[in-house]
Amino acid sequence: MRFRRLKRAVVLVPALLMVAGIGAMAEIALYSTRTSDGPADAAIVLGAAVYTDRPSPVFEERIRHAVNLFRAGHVRLLVMTGGRGPGDRLTEAQAAREWSMGQGVPREAILLEEASRTTQENLAFALPLLRQHGIKRVLIVSDPLHMRRAMAIARHLGIEAEPSPTPTSRYVGWRVWGEFLAGETYYLTRCRVTGQC
Repeated sequence: MRFRRLKRAVVLVPALLMVAGIGAMAEIALYSTRTSDGPADAAIVLGAAVYTDRPSPVFEERIRHAVNLFRAGHVRLLVMTGGRGPGDRLTEAQAAREWSMGQGVPREAILLEEASRTTQENLAFALPLLRQHGIKRVLIVSDPLHMRRAMAIARHLGIEAEPSPTPTSRYVGWRVWGEFLAGETYYLTRCRVTGQC
């Protein structure tokens, strides 16, 4: 009897995990289509790789979208996030500011969070800046498949936020898109189980 229960558990647990994983994938994919253009007090741009002193193509698309939101008057401030990677001359936030200023955004309209290395840190370390500058409502800018987890973190931190994913993404092609989706499924599941996002 005990052996039969153990055998059933050995079959059932992986099946349940697979179902949960498929459900999380579907949730992330569906959520990626949700978007808001504000209005909001600020757009928080989640960090991504920098190539020495310039944003990577993925990061550039995020910054471009935030700059467009600013130009359209949907936000009054841009909050750039991300620390310095090995071998980089600028932090992610600094590289984002330089790119934005090159597009005509005034320096005083850009706030920097320069210590974070993860999505959770991007938002947690930006929180004091939001409070300091009286920012109540934000748009979170990142790639579409990143939005579900980013929004979960924002809500956990008590940030009043709406998703504003990039309309274009460097994550193109089924293989790259699938890898990104699989990674986000893992991180979102870990976030829910352990609280580490």
